[in-house]
Amino acid sequence: MKLTIVEYPDKRLRLKSKEVKVFDENLHNILDAMNPIMINTNGIGLAAIQVAHPIRALIINIPDEEGEQPPENLLEIINPVISNKSGEINYNEGCLSVPTFYEDIIRSESLTLNYQDRHGNTKRLEADGFLSIALQHEMDHLEGKLFIDKLSPSRRRKFEKEYKRMLKGRK
Repeated sequence: MKLTIVEYPDKRLRLKSKEVKVFDENLHNILDAMNPIMINTNGIGLAAIQVAHPIRALIINIPDEEGEQPPENLLEIINPVISNKSGEINYNEGCLSVPTFYEDIIRSESLTLNYQDRHGNTKRLEADGFLSIALQHEMDHLEGKLFIDKLSPSRRRKFEKEYKRMLKGRK
């Protein structure tokens, strides 16, 4: 399965993803195809909606101390629900769907996540720091939200001008 990353301002990024009810080979194929595209584009997380599949599925692989993302560290998260958030953390975020743009975003420092794995098994994860940030970022995608939506109105206007200029330069 060949996937490509959907980039802003594509309207598909604003779709709310649907709950996964069937944990079959099709779901497994999507998850399997998402990992290489995430790794090859230097990502640490990718929501299925970012590769044009509006389902409540995402993957995350936080780099280890050597900057590697071994396959055994890959988290495949289906139908995630945050049950608890606490604290605040500010992080300079980027996004594969909004290339070359980074901005400081405030997120919850820690959270509890309930989800299912690729086989439909129920899981629970306690996350803090960078993993918490990545989970919240990817879960926003499932709701049709982007990190740029969290910008102040003036910063958002500045972003839109800069991004349009960057897109023109690509053509």
